[in-house]
Amino acid sequence: MSVTIKDIAKLANVSHTTVSRALNNSPYINEETKIRIKALAKELNYVPNYNAKSLVLLKSYVIGVFFSSISEGTSDTFFHEIIKGISKVIDKEYNLVIRGIDTYESSHPIDNKNFDGIIVVSQSKNDDEFINTIIEKNIPTVVINRSIENDNIINIMSNDTKGSYDAVNYFIKNNHKKIALIEGNKEFESSLYRKKGYIQALEDNNISINDNYIVSGRYNLESGYANMLKLLKLEDRPTAVFCSNDDIAVGAMKAVAEQNLNVPKDISIIGFDDSNFCSYVTPTLTSVKKDSLTMSEYGGISLLNLIKNKEVDKEKVYIESRLIVRESVAHLKE
Repeated sequence: MSVTIKDIAKLANVSHTTVSRALNNSPYINEETKIRIKALAKELNYVPNYNAKSLVLLKSYVIGVFFSSISEGTSDTFFHEIIKGISKVIDKEYNLVIRGIDTYESSHPIDNKNFDGIIVVSQSKNDDEFINTIIEKNIPTVVINRSIENDNIINIMSNDTKGSYDAVNYFIKNNHKKIALIEGNKEFESSLYRKKGYIQALEDNNISINDNYIVSGRYNLESGYANMLKLLKLEDRPTAVFCSNDDIAVGAMKAVAEQNLNVPKDISIIGFDDSNFCSYVTPTLTSVKKDSLTMSEYGGISLLNLIKNKEVDKEKVYIESRLIVRESVAHLKE
């Protein structure tokens, strides 16, 4: 049978209220008593009953993590790193509820009874209605991965534009001028940020924008494969292709191989996200590392501070990305 607060109170010769306050670090209990009660609780392997605790404190002990979508456009590596980062910093008494906004059922209401705080991993303006609903319910909120113009939330994002700029600039430093882009999902703002960096790098290096080299895609393997085949059919085909994520890049690499061409000898490729598999494909894939782990850890810590009513700076925070150079880019001769 599990140990209760009343059991600890009896052994410590204090009231169960004193035990409860000591375990919750109440300022009304002196330090000596706190230390004695906590030591006794540890010795007895006491496990808090969070269901009972939540009724007393009017807390759910649930934190929601909502993605724009889990099934469409969210890579396995990105999803894993976001959850890993949040789980690493969230206090052990909280449970995480993970959902996609696009498939979330309204049968589980968004309110203070169900969620102590929510982290939204946003990709699209389509999420704004959901985000506004959370704010209206006065639920502590952190939005990561996308810029939001709202003073009531903490906003943390990756500098995707700078990341894609660096990737295209690396092509150019290796004497590539015919550089194509396979875009991600049009409705995801990350696609816009990455396209912006691509165009800016070309313009800064006085390279003309070739509309034939910019192809609309999706964040998946199939899109990379199909769109690379289109680029390879061009009469004046590119020598380098920037792919808006690593799944696209791997699909593109397959298309190149099936046309009896070689990466990077015939076509150089760079991806985005620095997924786990980048070091295990052949050739190893140069990619922009989006530091999703740091972004989500920062978001988790910030949300806890909001929940605990600590002072939190609600300015926008940018987590810088960086290019991880591997073997998929060839240096062209002048």
